[in-house]
Amino acid sequence: MLFSLVYRLLRCLFGLLVMLLRSDLSKEAELLALRHENQVLRRQVRGRPQRDHLDRLWLAALSRLVHRRRWAEVFPVTPATILRWHRRLVARKWAYTDRRRPGRPPTGVSIRTLIVGMARENLTWGHRRIQGELARLGYTIAASTVWEILHAAGIDPAPRRAGPTWRQFLTAQAHATIACDFLVVETVLLKRLYVLVFIEHGTRRLHLGGVTAHPTGAWAVQQARNLAMDLGDRIDTLRFLIHDRDPLFTTAFGEAFKAEGLQIITTLPRAPRMNAICERVIGTLRRELLDRILILGERHLALVLGEYLIHYNRHRPHQSRQQRPPDIEAQPIRDAPEPIDLRRIRRKRVVTGLISEYRHAA
Repeated sequence: MLFSLVYRLLRCLFGLLVMLLRSDLSKEAELLALRHENQVLRRQVRGRPQRDHLDRLWLAALSRLVHRRRWAEVFPVTPATILRWHRRLVARKWAYTDRRRPGRPPTGVSIRTLIVGMARENLTWGHRRIQGELARLGYTIAASTVWEILHAAGIDPAPRRAGPTWRQFLTAQAHATIACDFLVVETVLLKRLYVLVFIEHGTRRLHLGGVTAHPTGAWAVQQARNLAMDLGDRIDTLRFLIHDRDPLFTTAFGEAFKAEGLQIITTLPRAPRMNAICERVIGTLRRELLDRILILGERHLALVLGEYLIHYNRHRPHQSRQQRPPDIEAQPIRDAPEPIDLRRIRRKRVVTGLISEYRHAA
């Protein structure tokens, strides 16, 4: 708008000069135009001269004072260019301040995020299923719009998309899965001890079958029966048992769990990731306990593992459970004042003093 106003003032000024000095005005305008073009060229170091809005406004205004037949000799641009500049100035004069795009308003960012989130969280949902879910939430949106949003996000709008990932599949089956494996411990006198470890995938609850220096198939079967008795009614919620191909896991060992309604899943050779959760808890036992203490014998190892089992199930936080221990369903929430009163925080050493637990003072 400012350029248009200046341009109109220049036109009025030059029009007044035309009326007053009609005789020599054309020549003077030619000189002004040539001088201005000379200044434009001097500003250019190299390449094609670049004109800004003020240059175009000045030349377009001077064109009113020069006869059109002499435009090609006076001005460094074509007549069509000058006319185009003039049309742009006229268009800027009548330009609207509210430049809204024609048609329907665009879909909001929050709705787009919600649609993409629904598609990624529900792999079997198509664009029409998502449209229906949005309608149930009170958002009216066309199915074609949902299709375009999913297509732009790189998600197939059709209902038959790729199946769940291994993480999603195992998470869905975690509450019904238990796994077991052997933990090998070397004593201070280089005597090898074996510990049968069980862990529930859903709650991450840890169970220790027993400690022995001479494991046998019969011993493993007895540990399986002891675990079934310890679980009690909770064993009815389990459906799968995962273990490797160790010869100690005999047919009788599997039958002890099949009698409780569990299905045995045997991992492939040299595939520890198929039993990753059990392998991880064995690594945790080594890093937090066994690598920091010398084991004297079976009784010593059973005592240390028993104390650590209480800490693991009742106090140790787990990332997969939102930092909750296996035996706690809800984490207590406290407002942390600033500054924190450190005198009310109590430290308790457990597992022969190797591990610390912190609690609020009563």
